[in-house]
Amino acid sequence: MISAAGEVRPSSIEELVDPGLAARLDRLDLASRSIFAGKMPGERRSKRKGRSVEFDDFRQYLPGDDLRHIDWNVMARLDRLFIKVFRQDEDLSLHLIVDRSASMDAGSPSKRLFAVRLAMALGYIGLVKQNRVSCSLINPEPSAVEPLSQISGLRGRRSTHRLGRFLLDSFGDARPIEGSPKVSQSPASESIRRAVQTSRSPGIIVVISDFMFPEGPGAALNMVAAGAGSGSGVGSRDLWAIQVVSPAEIDPEAEQESGLFGDVRLIDSESGSAAEVTISKALLRHYRQRFNTFSTDLQRACAARGIAMAQTRSDSKLDELITSTLRRGGLFR
Repeated sequence: MISAAGEVRPSSIEELVDPGLAARLDRLDLASRSIFAGKMPGERRSKRKGRSVEFDDFRQYLPGDDLRHIDWNVMARLDRLFIKVFRQDEDLSLHLIVDRSASMDAGSPSKRLFAVRLAMALGYIGLVKQNRVSCSLINPEPSAVEPLSQISGLRGRRSTHRLGRFLLDSFGDARPIEGSPKVSQSPASESIRRAVQTSRSPGIIVVISDFMFPEGPGAALNMVAAGAGSGSGVGSRDLWAIQVVSPAEIDPEAEQESGLFGDVRLIDSESGSAAEVTISKALLRHYRQRFNTFSTDLQRACAARGIAMAQTRSDSKLDELITSTLRRGGLFR
C-alpha cells in the first residue's frame, strides 16, 4: 500500500462535513436492531418493549414472556397466545472507535482522512438527534503513552464542534521512520477492549478501520463482540465494523504510475521494516487473491460474532455510503 505522502489535511469542521452534506444528514436518525434501555429521554422511539402508557402492537407469545401481558381476548378469538407490547421514548448512545494506525495513511485520499470524515458524519447524526456520542481513537502514534484517546458525554448540535476539533487534532505522523528503534505498542485488541469498557450505555458501537492489524483482526473483533451485552441496564448493543480500503489495495496496478512495479523497496508502515521486492504480474495476481481472501475472512468473522459489516473505498462518496449502504444495512432510518 502507498502512503498518502503530502496529502492536505483538513483544518476545519466544514472540510469534514460540508453544509450540503450536513443538510442531508439532518434528515437521518440512528436506528437500532437490538432492544435498548436508555438513561435519559431522547428524541427517538425505542425498540424496547415494556410497560408504558402507549400501546404499540401485538406479537406472538414466546416461552419466558410475562404471562400478565397476554391478551386473553385475542386468545379467545384466534386460539393463539399473543403478547401486548408497548413503546417508550428514550435516547441511544453511539460510540465511534476510529483506527489511526500507520496503515490508515495509505491511499489517495487516505483511509485515515476518509475514516475521520465518516466518524464526523456519523457523530453529527447522533448529536443533532440528541443521542449520546463518544469517540475513541485507537492505535495512536508509537510515542503515545496510552493506546487510545477519547472524548465522551457529547450531546446536542453544539457538541459537533467539540467532536470535530477532537477528530481534526487526531491527524499526525503515525508512521515510523525506517530503521528507527521499534516502540512497543498495545495490540489493537487491547485498545478496543479499553475503548469498549468505557462505553457503559446500551447503544451502537461502530469500529472504523482497515482491520490490517499486525496480529490479525480476530482478537480485535472478539473485543468488539464482548461489548455486545456489556452495557448497563436492560438490553445490549448493535455492533458495526466499517472496513476502509484504498483503491490501490484493491487494484495495485493502479499504482504503477507511482513506481509500484519492477524492483522496489517497500517499508512496512507499522513497523518500519523494509523489504526488497520484485513486483510482477504473477505477484500482483497472488496479492489480489490474498486480499480477496482477507476480505472474505473478515466478513465471515464479523458475521460469526454478530457484527454488521460494510466495506468502502477511501475514494467513495461519503453521502452515498451513509444514505444508501449504511441505511440499507439498518444503521440509519
